[in-house]
Amino acid sequence: MKAKEVKVLLEKVREQKPLIHNVTNVVVANFNANGILAMGGSPVMANAVEEAADMATAADALVLNIGTLHSAQVEAMFLAGEAANKKGIPVVLDPVGAGATSYRTNTTRELMKHLDITLLRGNTGEISAIAGIEGEVKGVDAAGADKDTKMIAEHASFELGIPVAVTGPVDAVTNGTDGYQIYNGHSMMSRITGTGCLASAVTAAFLSQSDHVLDSTAAALGYYGVAAERAEGFASMQGPGTFQAELLNALYNVGDMDLRQKLNIQLNSVGGNND
Repeated sequence: MKAKEVKVLLEKVREQKPLIHNVTNVVVANFNANGILAMGGSPVMANAVEEAADMATAADALVLNIGTLHSAQVEAMFLAGEAANKKGIPVVLDPVGAGATSYRTNTTRELMKHLDITLLRGNTGEISAIAGIEGEVKGVDAAGADKDTKMIAEHASFELGIPVAVTGPVDAVTNGTDGYQIYNGHSMMSRITGTGCLASAVTAAFLSQSDHVLDSTAAALGYYGVAAERAEGFASMQGPGTFQAELLNALYNVGDMDLRQKLNIQLNSVGGNND
């Protein structure tokens, strides 16, 4: 994938300012909202059962994030998801901590069973748990994060029948036929909470501007990874607090030159090697 393709989608987000409805967790709500604003979108963080459907109907994309589940929020997710499906907007499901408890895992599976999910985005442990691959999750983080993200994404997409993105040292996304690997990002992303959750929100913003799920997801993760690399360049020798602030700055500032110099997205066939 070329930088100009990513640039086109990013410019569309910045011009259209899509409303991204997040039924998300309390840990990341502020960071995700600021991240969506920084990239050029418009966030709304609405968890109430009473307004979930109305907000989804007004939105351009929906993110369902199970990080701090409770029964009322699960109900809101179903209501928002049904409204989003009826409107025909993208729905990104982020199964935070799936595999850590049966409640999280079962909730994710029920959401996938009853809703039309555009993209499942998680780390290696979460996606492995949902797809029935042996894995381990510690809290909401993946243990053994060096596992083959491409293999896990392909297996999960085949088993679940939906596009899947697995983020890690190398991100992988597939629709079951074709796939991309994204070699952008930085290890400092694992030192602050919410970077995976924000990846889902950034992807939802890109998906709101195109019907091509695979290309849009790869473009979003490439842009996000380039932003992380830029952020580390400014935060070098400082630490995670500075990196978090610089990541927001980078989401705002990443442009054509950054993408042309740093973007590294490779198309590959499912089950095969990179082209």
